[in-house]
Amino acid sequence: MSDYESAFKSEEYPFSSNWIKIQNHKMHYLDHGTGFPVVMLHGNPTWSFFYRNLVKKLCSNFRCIVPDHMGCGLSDKPQIYDYCLTTHIDNCISLIEKLKLKKFNLVVHDWGGAIGMGVAARMAEKINRLIIMNTSAFADSFIPLRIAVGKIPIIGEFAIRQLNLFVQAARYMATVKENGLQGEILRCFLYPYNNFKNRIAVYNFVKDIPMHKFHRSYNELKFIEKNLSLFKNRSITLIWGCKDFCFTPHFMARFKEFFPKAKCYPFYDANHYILEDKTADVTEIIENAFLKNENN
Repeated sequence: MSDYESAFKSEEYPFSSNWIKIQNHKMHYLDHGTGFPVVMLHGNPTWSFFYRNLVKKLCSNFRCIVPDHMGCGLSDKPQIYDYCLTTHIDNCISLIEKLKLKKFNLVVHDWGGAIGMGVAARMAEKINRLIIMNTSAFADSFIPLRIAVGKIPIIGEFAIRQLNLFVQAARYMATVKENGLQGEILRCFLYPYNNFKNRIAVYNFVKDIPMHKFHRSYNELKFIEKNLSLFKNRSITLIWGCKDFCFTPHFMARFKEFFPKAKCYPFYDANHYILEDKTADVTEIIENAFLKNENN
């Protein structure tokens, strides 16, 4: 147990920690519950804490595996590191291979969508059911101005890492809660990103959004998009907070084009952090989707 992890305690997050060592860095993950495996991949600027209520809901019937991407949550935050889409995909595959998962359900949100579908494209035979929430896994020309500003060299890094504007803004802009995230929930969301160095992955996730074909992650994203067709006949559930200013219902509609058989649950009074805004509804939908045939 690292000093950093041992300093974090919360009744909201009553799980034991695990690590996998990748290229001399430790990636933190939860491995909680028993049964058919469920891998949950978070986005930016969240961490495994985002899935805490889903883990609590599923753990009596499922083995919940929730990594913190490198640079996020309780994982190491190396300052010299290749923070890009391909690396995050490779890291998740390393964890899945270490745990020797033969088959698993996959839950994705935000950047976890591209990372997760990148994992799925490389391990298609292992994917059982898919839950997709407020994310993207294909090239798209839409990017909100508030996100685009974060990609501006020097200015973006100063705003995100020095001023912490990205993490702080999310507490209000990613939820429909009148006063934003508050109290212990807010403390836990903010905990891993409490200084300039610890916000390195937050900035690099924004920097790594591929908006043109010359971006280093563009070809990876196009590979993922091309391979979405592998899952068109799988059991897929789309769950969407329709007040999301970033992953708007436009992205849900695009996923429906790739997955016309997918079940769709739009929540018109929920925002990007849909597991915060609609905890009971969303966790029940996911549990029911998995319990229908958990051993397929």
